[in-house]
Amino acid sequence: MDPPTGGFVGPVKRSVTIAGHQTSISLEPIFWERLEAEAVMRALPLNALIAAIDHARIQAEDPPNLASALRTWLVAQPVRDILRQS
Repeated sequence: MDPPTGGFVGPVKRSVTIAGHQTSISLEPIFWERLEAEAVMRALPLNALIAAIDHARIQAEDPPNLASALRTWLVAQPVRDILRQS
């Protein structure tokens, strides 16, 4: 099995603002790239997309940490897109 393009890279920490509060999120570069692409597709600033995902996350009965919620949301995106087209 070949490694992903760019190899295996550990998390990169970035600061974002959610509801007026700065927070740091550590994600692997491939997840940052996907988040940025999703934000562009939705014509949203990156912080706004992250805030929307965070809002959905905190509604959960047992909310995961924000980084886990972002990864889960991103991985689930293709499945949601396929279901919408059906």
